Amino acid sequence: MPVSLTIGADDDGRRLDRLLRKHLAALPLSAIHRLLRTGRILVDGKRASAADRLRSGSILTLPDAAAAASVDRGTAPSPQLAESPIGAVPLTHIQIVWEDEDLLVVSKDAGVLVHGEESLEQAVLERLRGRLEPSLSFRPGPLHRLDRGTSGLVTFSVSIRGARAFSEALRSRKIRKRYLAILEGELSGIEEWADELVRDGDAKTTRVVTREAAAGGSAGATKTATTRAMSLAKEGGRTLALVEIGTGRTHQIRSQAASRGHPLLGDVKYGGAYADGGFFLHAYELAVPPGNGLNLPPLLIAPPPPRFLCRVADLFGAEIVRALSDRLPTDSFEPTTHA
Repeated sequence: MPVSLTIGADDDGRRLDRLLRKHLAALPLSAIHRLLRTGRILVDGKRASAADRLRSGSILTLPDAAAAASVDRGTAPSPQLAESPIGAVPLTHIQIVWEDEDLLVVSKDAGVLVHGEESLEQAVLERLRGRLEPSLSFRPGPLHRLDRGTSGLVTFSVSIRGARAFSEALRSRKIRKRYLAILEGELSGIEEWADELVRDGDAKTTRVVTREAAAGGSAGATKTATTRAMSLAKEGGRTLALVEIGTGRTHQIRSQAASRGHPLLGDVKYGGAYADGGFFLHAYELAVPPGNGLNLPPLLIAPPPPRFLCRVADLFGAEIVRALSDRLPTDSFEPTTHA
């Protein structure tokens, strides 16, 4: 029996074929186009073509076989997120930093996955249950990555408007992301790091390669990574650093720091000394300039978690812990300049 779905505001203006590719994710593209060619997909009761632009309030009719392959993204007749996520991270492990109708910014604990089962994503979906506009193609999700072992700020989309605006701001490098890191060795002043990185998918590590190897192709596919690191405190062969990333590569800070003899404390994968609970890296600050279509405040801060602060106190003293808890004076640390 055919299934009728209502086009929501998030799907207004989308091409039909692009919406179907998202909504009927289990069907191959060839099967979707076959359904369109044979007139089995209707919009407002009329035969539809792939290039048709959808309008909010229109009725999309799918044959039952196709509807069975759909991804539940909150469309009628099923309520959005009707099934409770299995094994979602308890909300007690999540601090809500900012929330509006487009974006949700949270601070997570180290050890919490962003994606997948028992993840931050599932906990966020649980929080948003029943509050989202119906959509055939949009599902809330994280807009940037954060390693499981890293604590701190993660931004989630709540609407397609927020997803598009935030993603565009990231692509144009208008959003500044800063981290706190405990490094081995003593870092002096401010350092600029610019490297070519290559990802080893099997080992799940990232390594720095020479520019000659990158240019010659012997290292495989590489990506440029830029980072700025500033020493905030140093004592006994350890450094508390404020780190700003100019690019968002997987394990960027971990690999670049390690290649310079400053692995994160606890990051044994990259040569750091063992520490209970893993490495010390915290996504501390998110700065968003005005005029980019976002309603975010210009600066969002996530105070470091107790484990991080306790280690800082042990290594660098109570005064720096008070500075981190109140508001780290980062104004003198100029944002990384991008070409």
